[in-house]
Amino acid sequence: MRIAQVAPLHESVPPRYYGGTERVVSWLTEQLVCLGHDVTLFASGDSVTNAELVKCCKRALRLDPDCVDPLAHHVLMIEDVFSRAEDFDIIHFHTDYLHFPYTRRDKVPHITTLHGRLDIPDLAPLYKEFREVPLVSISDAQRKPLPWVNWVRTVHHGMVIHELPLQEKPGDYVAFLGRVSPEKGLDHAIEIAIRAGKKLKIAAKVDRADRDYFQEKIKPFLNHPLIEFVGEIGKSEKAEFLGNAIAMLFPVNWPEPFGLVMIEAMACGTPVIAYPCGSVPEILLHGVTGFIVHDVEEAVAALDRVGEIDRRACREHFELNFSADRMAKDYLNIYQTLIHRKSASMTVEEGVLNWMEVGSQTPSTT
Repeated sequence: MRIAQVAPLHESVPPRYYGGTERVVSWLTEQLVCLGHDVTLFASGDSVTNAELVKCCKRALRLDPDCVDPLAHHVLMIEDVFSRAEDFDIIHFHTDYLHFPYTRRDKVPHITTLHGRLDIPDLAPLYKEFREVPLVSISDAQRKPLPWVNWVRTVHHGMVIHELPLQEKPGDYVAFLGRVSPEKGLDHAIEIAIRAGKKLKIAAKVDRADRDYFQEKIKPFLNHPLIEFVGEIGKSEKAEFLGNAIAMLFPVNWPEPFGLVMIEAMACGTPVIAYPCGSVPEILLHGVTGFIVHDVEEAVAALDRVGEIDRRACREHFELNFSADRMAKDYLNIYQTLIHRKSASMTVEEGVLNWMEVGSQTPSTT
């Protein structure tokens, strides 16, 4: 099958540091190549892949000091994708809705995986206009604000099995991995750790939009003897950071679309303690891969129980449910279904056109 994967350009594929969507695109792309498919990846020029790479900008835009307008690069990429559309059996977009108008003017089968939150009021009119576009959700919870769009399937993320190994004997700290932002609940994680008397290591990036939150809510606690701010880390550091943690704190207070760090922690055998927001109840198996709690007090109590979690069972749950192989095969089923539907639709259209053409050539009997 000839498959195009279209990634955001904010991070490389895979990303050097933070970047959930681009990391998932990398896992999917490489697994599709391993399964014998002809894959073309549209991504930043510093991406690394076994697929054919179409370099849509020199480097990841977030780390490019010369980039002022990221949208311009994405518009050019979408134009490039559709200029080559006939080279593919299917095009898989991971770029939100930017390409939607093009899809009405091109006959190549396409699918869009939505990676972000959908409860933003501005989105509803847009998705109503383009409600025919086939979409994939990354959790059932993600669908709730827009249940009426053309959902094809939910496909949970999957990662390469051997990327993060099981660590059966952890260290003495709890971990927080991700973004420093109000919705990710780092302020709650700090309170949980301090009240539990546990050392907390924070590996997180600070976006420009969250600098005020960082300065006001987080920075005052960074001199506390139990709190260590590591900063943004890359792939090579994750195994040690997550694997040596006795637990990972995930006290999110927003409709989390998926939460990639949860399955990364599970891969290491590290239990997750999380609030039940968005996808969390779909991803986290209470009592097996961690604990679902409702507030700081319950989280503190859960930290006293992490020893009840079998780290091998945690890893087994990850391997069974969140592998890149499972994810790729789920998407291949979607691709095949959409290609078949498009082929059948075009056959019907051609038949109607042929019938109309023949009818117009029938001699008059009068």
